[in-house]
Amino acid sequence: MSNLKNFFRYIGRMSKFIDYPLLITYVILCLIGLVMVYSASMVAATKGTLTGGIEVSGTYFYNRQLIYVIMSFIVVFFIAFMLNIKVFQQIKVQMWIMSIMFVLLCLTLVIGKNINGSKSWINLGFMNLQASELLKIALILYISYVISRKLPQVREKLKVIRQPIFLILACVGLVLLQRDIGQTLLILIIIVSMFLFAGIGVQKLLKGPVLLVIISFIVIAGFALITGLMPHYLKARFSVLTNPFGSESGTGYHLSNSLMAIGNGGLFGRGLGNGIMKLGYLPEAHTDFIFAVICEELGLLGGLFVICLLFFIVYRAFMLASKTPSYFYKLICVGVASYIGSQTFVNLGGISATIPLTGVPLPFISFGGSSMLSLSIAMGLLLLVAKQIKMDEKRAMKAKKQKVDIPRQYN
Repeated sequence: MSNLKNFFRYIGRMSKFIDYPLLITYVILCLIGLVMVYSASMVAATKGTLTGGIEVSGTYFYNRQLIYVIMSFIVVFFIAFMLNIKVFQQIKVQMWIMSIMFVLLCLTLVIGKNINGSKSWINLGFMNLQASELLKIALILYISYVISRKLPQVREKLKVIRQPIFLILACVGLVLLQRDIGQTLLILIIIVSMFLFAGIGVQKLLKGPVLLVIISFIVIAGFALITGLMPHYLKARFSVLTNPFGSESGTGYHLSNSLMAIGNGGLFGRGLGNGIMKLGYLPEAHTDFIFAVICEELGLLGGLFVICLLFFIVYRAFMLASKTPSYFYKLICVGVASYIGSQTFVNLGGISATIPLTGVPLPFISFGGSSMLSLSIAMGLLLLVAKQIKMDEKRAMKAKKQKVDIPRQYN
């Protein structure tokens, strides 16, 4: 009984340092995602179009997403309230995380499940685990640790973190071998964003092994394009970008239906559950194209509301980065911001024909266990850093007050 009381006292003390605007925004996005997953999948589930012809309950995907959300809430609570940020500043913890990730990525290439041209998933029975999603979190922590330990030397000599760079590039290479272009792009954006924020400029990044990898990638991509060896699905995504309606019944089917769904919603939408394009016209309506369903049913205002919530998380992360002198905390905030911001941009850009489709889910909204778990870990880390920043500020104010009060006792 006493242990339970101590637990609740501890939670009460920690709750004073939680960033509630961030937490509330995260919860609202997850709840919106639950509602929209149900709306987007209920009809398709009963017809069996999303389950290989097997007819299931209309709540099938909703129930699974609900489980993922509950799991994610538990993970966020544990990280934000129970963990100490200093755990991630230990070399043994970092090496264990990266070793596990490297093994998972290699295992994916061996026993991975091929979905939509990418061999990126390991079937766990109750869910498909996408190791590349968890790699984003591992790299955010690892890069933050490596750079913060080597500042300011790393700004002058990139070779002081030569071994960590090789490990990072090896992990990115394993994701690329899975033929998952979307995830590879997002991971590279996160890496470059963190390096640039730390003051390691483009000139430093384009030297040594990094330059070699970039040149190799350009040569291989150019050779594949010239010789016609580029995968058909990749060529199709580029070819339909300028005029998706020109091949509406072929390679432009996804994009044209997505654009029609967005346009059909108007300002206020058709009403929740009243969308038409999800009824067999819009493929993957509950995952990659869920924002098109939101726009059709909730209108432009509903779509903008979701974008504003996601933008607020990114904005809040950068604000937290500006409030702390610790580069470890700063880089975690920037990593999480670039993760959520870039994934939002790539998803919205793909379904609106701004950039080629990459099969990237919309953060916290799209159906998917790995994506929800990875993003929730990122939110947990952001809340943990915010808590630590507030605790450090309180200690600093208390120490400053004590220094001021001491002379007064002798006056």
